[in-house]
Amino acid sequence: MKIYLVSLGAGLLVGLVYSLLGVRSPAPPIVALIGLAGILLGEQIVPLAKRLADRPELVRYFHEDCAPQILGTAPMEKDRDA
Repeated sequence: MKIYLVSLGAGLLVGLVYSLLGVRSPAPPIVALIGLAGILLGEQIVPLAKRLADRPELVRYFHEDCAPQILGTAPMEKDRDA
């Protein structure tokens, strides 16, 4: 239930921002695509900042986790040795 309330709150916040910017909803396609790109990139900021202390881990994270999600490619299957 909590996730639904958070989602509703995020939707209300976006609606408020749209209203302040004078953008009508549903947004024109280019505005919507730019917004979605911002969401995808924004999702990666916190994990990326957490990994800045470990440089080799940062490169691995970007290539294996960020790039597939942002670029829409299939995630690489990670080898799991038990």
